[in-house]
Amino acid sequence: MPARVHALVVVRPDGRTPAAFHLRRTLAAVGTQTRPVDALTIVVCGDDPGVAEVAASASATIVRAPASTSYAAAAARVEVDPAADAVWLLAQDTAPEPEALGHLAGALEVAPSVAFSAPKLVRWDDRTVIVSLGVSANRYGRTVGLADGEFDQGQHDGRDDVLGADVRGLLVRADAWHSLGGLDPALSGADEGLDLGVRARLAGARVVLAPAALVAVSGDGVAGLPAPLHAGRRRRIAYASRVARLHRRLVYAPAWAVPLMWLTILPAAAGRTVLHLLRKRPSLIMPEWGAAVVVAVRVLAVIRARRRISSSRRAGWAQLAPLRVTRAEEREHLDDETDDDAGGRHHRGELRFFAGGGAWLVLAALLASIAAFTALLAWPVLGGGALAPLRAGVGQLWADASFGRRALGLDTVGPADPFAAVVAVLGTLTPWDPSRIIVVVWVLALPLAALGGWFAATRVTDRSLLRITGGAVWALAPTFLVSLVDGRVTGVLVHLLLPWLLYAGSVAHRSWSGAGAASLLLAAVLACSPSLTPAMIVLWFAAIVIAIVVRAGRGVSRLVWTLVPTLVMAAPLLWHHLFRGTPWALLADPGVPWPGPQVGPDSAGRALLTSGIPTPDIGGWATLLPAGPVWWVPLLAAPLALLAVVAPVTQRWAAGIVLLIVTATGLATATAAVGVSVAAAGSESIALWPGAGLSLAWLGAMGGALVALDAGLAPRLEPLRTVAAVVLCAAMVVLAVPSLTAMTRGTAMLTNGPASTLPAYVAAEGRDDPDLGTVVLTPQNAGGVAAEVVWGGSETIGAQSTVVSTRPEPTADDVAVAELAADLLTPAADDVVADLARTGIGFVLLAPAATPESDAARTLRITAANALDQREQLDSVGDTDKGTLWRVDDDLSPRPAVPGWVHDVAGLIATLQVAVVAIALLLAVPTAATRRVARRTPRIVGPHWREVR
Repeated sequence: MPARVHALVVVRPDGRTPAAFHLRRTLAAVGTQTRPVDALTIVVCGDDPGVAEVAASASATIVRAPASTSYAAAAARVEVDPAADAVWLLAQDTAPEPEALGHLAGALEVAPSVAFSAPKLVRWDDRTVIVSLGVSANRYGRTVGLADGEFDQGQHDGRDDVLGADVRGLLVRADAWHSLGGLDPALSGADEGLDLGVRARLAGARVVLAPAALVAVSGDGVAGLPAPLHAGRRRRIAYASRVARLHRRLVYAPAWAVPLMWLTILPAAAGRTVLHLLRKRPSLIMPEWGAAVVVAVRVLAVIRARRRISSSRRAGWAQLAPLRVTRAEEREHLDDETDDDAGGRHHRGELRFFAGGGAWLVLAALLASIAAFTALLAWPVLGGGALAPLRAGVGQLWADASFGRRALGLDTVGPADPFAAVVAVLGTLTPWDPSRIIVVVWVLALPLAALGGWFAATRVTDRSLLRITGGAVWALAPTFLVSLVDGRVTGVLVHLLLPWLLYAGSVAHRSWSGAGAASLLLAAVLACSPSLTPAMIVLWFAAIVIAIVVRAGRGVSRLVWTLVPTLVMAAPLLWHHLFRGTPWALLADPGVPWPGPQVGPDSAGRALLTSGIPTPDIGGWATLLPAGPVWWVPLLAAPLALLAVVAPVTQRWAAGIVLLIVTATGLATATAAVGVSVAAAGSESIALWPGAGLSLAWLGAMGGALVALDAGLAPRLEPLRTVAAVVLCAAMVVLAVPSLTAMTRGTAMLTNGPASTLPAYVAAEGRDDPDLGTVVLTPQNAGGVAAEVVWGGSETIGAQSTVVSTRPEPTADDVAVAELAADLLTPAADDVVADLARTGIGFVLLAPAATPESDAARTLRITAANALDQREQLDSVGDTDKGTLWRVDDDLSPRPAVPGWVHDVAGLIATLQVAVVAIALLLAVPTAATRRVARRTPRIVGPHWREVR
């Protein structure tokens, strides 16, 4: 047994833990050892009166050190008693049992080759739980605790030799302490005992365990890693562990491999960033890069550590191999669960999509869609309403989605609408014919809506009947069917995306997979309908407040992330409109500007909106029954509304209130939208489409109705649930009859094509030449001529730009186009055709006015045709189905090149946007670990108040 033992106790108050209390218990435990210490030194880091008082009361030498001093540096400040045979490494939170030092000293005397002995570390408040008993590593240097977190049943008491141990409580021979050079301060507090053990083994010594020596630790983080009590400590643990692993890798590697390993530090950090995202650990990305940078620049620390090993080395690295853990042992010891909020008390039931009738609902919706839109099955391109063809090539689709020269206007340069990226994604699904995807979406819209509504209902109820009801109510929503019949592509897409946003967004606070998926869905929803932005911001803030108040801030970072992709995608357009002074233009509906039928901002129109109907024909019933009464049609939405209002007074009142708020924000958006006009088509202003707000309100009302039916009935009234669900679905079916029969009755606005909005002659030449321009002149019924320049073979959905349609005042380009149009229609103007050729414009199209054509428009059309016929440099191609066409009979100059700065800005924006979307995709991709966590959490969100907490 060592003749003299010198104990070192390091104290470092950090403001979060009661250091004085912990130190008092530790010093009391040291003083009651059956084998007393011979010398005691207390290293006090920082200036804490309570700690100073406790330290002064002990019979010990006091050493002062700065508050930021690490444990290794603090231990190095102590001048070990020259007569001491062993050094005992303690900290403020290491309270040994009375026999601990005796057992440690006995293990140290087993053989002269033992460099140090390690105790069994147990929890400060529960000695039956092992904190650490021996540490090893795999062949790649990953640290593996051999018994961390296990209940102590003596199962490891027979273990003797180990590779290393936790630094807390080690009893080290004094000669080994001096020869090994103490602890390595470059390890940042992690793996210090493991590194000391590796160096001891290389020096020909052994490391043994003393399982009978119990030392209680609280995890203050003074010595070793802190207990992972909160996010800040978890980031600190990740940083220190990664620093230690990278540092040890450089220190232990052969000399020839060190430069190569040093060069791979930063690339490895990039690769591990992707892994952290896939494993849903984005909080570890900053510690990862911080550790990589620190180790990369700290070359001198690596040199000193390698010299320290060289000076004491007596054995080869092969001696360590038997003490490393195998792959099987590593899998046994390491738990890869990542979600700290998972809990393990809930077992999620089966989804029951097939057994619960979800598949039958989707099949029925598909059959209904085929019956309602039979003609679409033979149409290659869908037209009518706000529909237009897509670009002919995928490359052109993505070019329209990037910052640069816009496809409309003489030479307009600016940001693309985020909706153009949605169109590009859709078109990429059918690259051989991008326009075909719109037809596919229309045919599959009803079953897709039923599928989305059914899955959204799974977040509200586990009853199969109610899930089917939710899917049916969502698929038969009036605003959705009106969008299908009228050809409003943005309205259709928003309605298809919103239930999935509810499905993912409702669990975004507890799952990075949910947050990643919700962030992408939110970006897509707001790209299709920017008018929903105020409502979504209100709901986002409400979710943040709930997370802070109810969940004590847990999940806030996930909720914050859900808004990031939307901000990044919309940032260029946001900057453009703010710089131009038109912030309201950010709400403009993307796509083809179209003043289609919708209710007005009067009281009658807003009353219709409250029943979920966005058009003055009352969902088509005014057309179906032109002479009959239709006042009863809005009452069909009454069952849904009444059930939604009842939801907040059921047992699941929290969920009911949240869903009622969703309904209210949607209705407020819709009623406000009809009174706001920020875009124009020719001489006609266009109000915002209220259907998107109604879809959001319908989603909240549907969820509230399901909550009321699920939790609002007493057990004796259970049969009424089926009756209420049937009545609700029947009302929706009746409300949907006009829209589902519109194609058969010939009242739908959908048309077969066109493949191009320009004549076939122009479309053929412009299909592969996006720099071929066409001036389109359209007489206005109110007087005057609307002029625009279309580049390429057609005006397309993705090429539309709210930058153009929301201009409050004419720009220089607008003035130039207006002057070209005026000169073309003025016989006295010379050289105007030559001006067209110099700008790359090869055709002039005189399009018909909107029907019914007014006398003023007819007169202007005839006058314009005569003026254009008289120009010698314009060859008349003739009348086409798109209007009268002339070709410029002159050599066309190439379109002026885009300035270099445009390409630089476009590349920077695209890189940032692609990076953010890639991060969101990596977060959204489910993994085995996230699926295991999901199985331990309820599928339904907010069953009652205690579940919400």
